[in-house]
Amino acid sequence: MQAIRFPAFTFVFNFLKLKQCKSLPSIYLLTSSQVNSIVDKSSQFFVLGRQISNSTISTAAVKMSTDSQFIIPNDVPIVNLECTTAFNGLTPKEKLYAHYLTRASWAGGLICLFQTSPESPGIFLLLQKLFKAETVEQLKERSLKSVTENDFQSLLTYAAAFFANLGNYKSFGDTKFVPDLPKDKLGGIIRASAAYAADQAGVDKLWKDCGDAIYSLSKKEQQLGLGDKGISTYFSLNCTMDDAEKAKKFMDEKSISAYNTRLFKKVADDGKVTYEVRLASAADAGGDEKLKLGSYDYDNATFNVTRGDYSPLMERIAQNLAKAKESAANENEVKMLEGYIDSFSNGSIDAHKDGSRYWIKDKGPIVEHYIGFIESYRDPFGVRGEWEGFVSMVNKEMSAKFSALVDNAEGFLPQLPWPVEYEKDKFLKPDFTSLDVLSYASSGIPAGINIPNYDDIRQEEGFKNVSLGNVLSAHTKDQKITFLSEEDKEVYSKLKSPSFEVQVGLHELLGHGSGKLFRKDANGVLNFDADKVVHTETGKKIESWYLPGETWDSKFSVIASPYEECRAECVGLYLCLSKKILSIFGHEGDAASDIMYINWLNMVRAGVLALEFYTPETQSWRQAHMQARFVILSVLLEAGNGLVTISRITGEDGQPDAVVRLDKSKIESTGKEAIGAFLRKLQVYKSTADFKVGKAFFDKYSSVNDDTEDKLLSLRQTVMDRKLPRRMFVQVNTSLEADGSVKLTEYEPSASGIVTSFVERFPGDEYDNCVADLWRKEQEYL
Repeated sequence: MQAIRFPAFTFVFNFLKLKQCKSLPSIYLLTSSQVNSIVDKSSQFFVLGRQISNSTISTAAVKMSTDSQFIIPNDVPIVNLECTTAFNGLTPKEKLYAHYLTRASWAGGLICLFQTSPESPGIFLLLQKLFKAETVEQLKERSLKSVTENDFQSLLTYAAAFFANLGNYKSFGDTKFVPDLPKDKLGGIIRASAAYAADQAGVDKLWKDCGDAIYSLSKKEQQLGLGDKGISTYFSLNCTMDDAEKAKKFMDEKSISAYNTRLFKKVADDGKVTYEVRLASAADAGGDEKLKLGSYDYDNATFNVTRGDYSPLMERIAQNLAKAKESAANENEVKMLEGYIDSFSNGSIDAHKDGSRYWIKDKGPIVEHYIGFIESYRDPFGVRGEWEGFVSMVNKEMSAKFSALVDNAEGFLPQLPWPVEYEKDKFLKPDFTSLDVLSYASSGIPAGINIPNYDDIRQEEGFKNVSLGNVLSAHTKDQKITFLSEEDKEVYSKLKSPSFEVQVGLHELLGHGSGKLFRKDANGVLNFDADKVVHTETGKKIESWYLPGETWDSKFSVIASPYEECRAECVGLYLCLSKKILSIFGHEGDAASDIMYINWLNMVRAGVLALEFYTPETQSWRQAHMQARFVILSVLLEAGNGLVTISRITGEDGQPDAVVRLDKSKIESTGKEAIGAFLRKLQVYKSTADFKVGKAFFDKYSSVNDDTEDKLLSLRQTVMDRKLPRRMFVQVNTSLEADGSVKLTEYEPSASGIVTSFVERFPGDEYDNCVADLWRKEQEYL
């Protein structure tokens, strides 16, 4: 037998007799559950012509399989998103308000399926059908008659990961994941199920429609992207970056926001191109003229602006928000919800912005939430928003620290390394709270948020910051630590959580909340003094700015997210050197110094871990935050003077390893100078809308190669070999009792718990039918 090694999997060519595997094809995907049946103790194995032992190839094959970026291992950490105490502290009216907000959020959460991959809606329907027909334990009992317990657990892990990511691509990293059991065994489990017995034709059709796609790992399907670089259902599959750019220019000209849209392309036999810009809304016909619905000829193509995307789901979102409005605590919440209902019913981003304005005014609510098409990380072009809806309760103790940070923010902003002219004319004090999440309906759950993302509102009216406390605490439980010295590991394990609280606070409030955008309005008036403001890097007058209709996202598009996350992370690093800021979080003296050190150490370590999220074949990054952290690592390595070093070592397991070290004594000199100079340039290029120079500058530090002595491209293999699975969260459900009270249901922290929570989150056929109907209508674009 000869095995040829690929980066993620081993494909095995069988040249010898395999007694237990006569039915296997001559070439197949080797997964960990197949290894034992493949390895014949009487056979000999050869890798690239060299004879090795059975045990060696078995171990290597298992490692390559379970450590693959395309497999979620069965030992993936799963934790509860604990919120029971906070929820029990709500009044009956507040619980009812939270319940309907939660139902609205999750109704919209299913939109993520349609924003991920062509097959995700079908996989959702298949899994729901499978696990609704019987309990997990009942299905397991049936399945163990024909498969191993490990095989069944692999199905459960895959299903849990799918539900947790709301699709079959990782929310953090955007790579596809596939089941760690052969397709025929998964098919056997399905055919042995109660669901199959009850509806053989229906299950067979779903399996036929998405079975191959579940396992397919062609180069294009391995990651999200546009054109040849990956899969994106924000666009029809025939769209390219050129199409995205043309659509952007059209939409900018017509002042149509891309946040709640998708783009579909058709090419007629005569080569005539027609684009459909489809707005998300419950209504699918008619519409206010402000929506710009209609047909337009533009740049040798036809653009049809329509609405009604995700219509049945948008309708249910609006219905639940209307019910939540009955329990609103004040007029701001009523007006906020009315704006959202209008937006989701009719497709108007202006209505959502109006709702967001009232949301900003709703200071210190007991139940906090936000909902809509928010973050543009997963759009390959960087302008379309992924659905996101969260509901949470305020953690008063931690919120007090953030409030103190807000109260002192105007004194900290001048410490940032750019002239006062590059800062907002007036700092609009935001609400900044620590929250315990009740529900988070999106592909992933962040640790902190600074919203809304509308530039005009953020610059002129304000924003809110939230830190998700129960997410932060869950992330730091029993976490294995890699790439640090034993000495650093001890301090890191103790201080990672409090140092991260500091970084999140600074990142969200003074990172995303700082900096001015230079603009010219529709009347030709600039919002800065063109005769006095000087470009910090050229010494000349300002020569570029944002024109009417241009936003940060539309101007910087493909790099907007990682660039802005990098700027916010740098602000956190730079300002955490302030003793006054650290004292606000309760850190004084040597303890404060240790917090500062661990915050910086965490960032440089994250820069190493970030290599997992870089794809050498396409020279592209798959995760905005991790690209930002790698850029910071590159900046600090370039600073030299022994500030940051990366040593290659041999680990205790005899395999290649690495240790990253940070010289604490040089952080406030070499480190601060390097980050300050880099941060200043980031802000200046952002303020002046200088995409060309800003992109070249950012791309330089984003580059992964072996041109330096640190050989970061080669280091990536060590990072991949030692990467750890990202934790998954089990979320609670709320439901109405017969007496009108709200019941909270918790689930065990396991793959089974995640699966059960989703089955109970969408009971009956209502939402399954919505997904099925929408999926059928998508087929012509898949």
